[in-house]
Amino acid sequence: MSQIQTLTHDIINQWADNPKGPVALVLKQTLLPVDGEGGVIFPPTYADIGYSIDTLSDGTKMAQIDSVPSQANRSEPIFMNAEYKDLVPQIEINLGNKEDPDRKVSILELAHRAGDAVVRSSDELAAEVDTAFKQLSRTHNAVPLAKLAPTSLVFGAWDSRGTQVKRPRLIRAIIRAEDVEELKTAAQYNSVWKLLDDDQKKALTDEAKKQKVKLSVKGFNDVPAPKGLGGIIARGPITRQVTINLIALQSIRGDSDESTQKLKRYLLGLALVAATAETELYLREGCLLRCADEADVWEAVARRGASQYFSLSAEQELSLIKDYAKQAAANFGVKQPEKTYQFNIKKAKELLAKKEEADSDATTEG
Repeated sequence: MSQIQTLTHDIINQWADNPKGPVALVLKQTLLPVDGEGGVIFPPTYADIGYSIDTLSDGTKMAQIDSVPSQANRSEPIFMNAEYKDLVPQIEINLGNKEDPDRKVSILELAHRAGDAVVRSSDELAAEVDTAFKQLSRTHNAVPLAKLAPTSLVFGAWDSRGTQVKRPRLIRAIIRAEDVEELKTAAQYNSVWKLLDDDQKKALTDEAKKQKVKLSVKGFNDVPAPKGLGGIIARGPITRQVTINLIALQSIRGDSDESTQKLKRYLLGLALVAATAETELYLREGCLLRCADEADVWEAVARRGASQYFSLSAEQELSLIKDYAKQAAANFGVKQPEKTYQFNIKKAKELLAKKEEADSDATTEG
């Protein structure tokens, strides 16, 4: 590794402005189970396969601890937090019904962002988003979409229910564990049955027969659980890798050189916030992790030749990047909406009736 330099606002500006600069920024964070190295953690489970564990050619097993879509869905709501909410428009959609007339959802919580079905089912917002996507498609001007839903440009979006416009992710994060060993578990449910007297047992048994239901189903009999997934132990590192695609950033334009510069700096600021903000690493039951690094080291990957490396302590980095993102947002002219948009059930029904070329939900998560 070459000499580590100190990260500054000027360096971040160069990353955003220079089309011949680095092609990507890469951050690797070492994570640990809260009970230390060798602690048991539980990866996500998937239909038909259980854990996602790959065996490499040398026999090493690598497990996916958190997927790219999952990481995106954990990072995007950061911009709803008090310290970051002024960085992006806080668009809300009222899903209210008779039982809960004031039930709102933020666009930052929607899996498909500006291309989500709920957005397409909201009259005014659907029209505004449609115009923004069409302008992006016809003139490559991303400013209108960034004014509405900038995270659709940061985390990627596919307007599969409208214009079919696709935007790649500027930021991609994933967590993997190396050299893993898979564990199994078994359990036994012990019911209250042993504490009942003979008359109570007979009464319950007769009623269960009458209702044609098993006592165990209703919790009145012991049930041994079959052997199941018991988590993993990582003998190798657990790593969160974040990649910011500067080539994708350079492809984004405004309607002038000045607006293009402001837009790219703004989006890069958001991507850096998403990468470095202290998100909770409680990924699921049985998977609580912590960051082992006191400082982050960013690798600016050159088109050719050696990379450059930049570092600050975690506290300094958070402050520097937050300040940069705030300045970039102010220069870009982020405006907060003056109203809440309304979900229209009639429009949602029309969306259901519309014939689609293909069902894309499974490929556009996160």
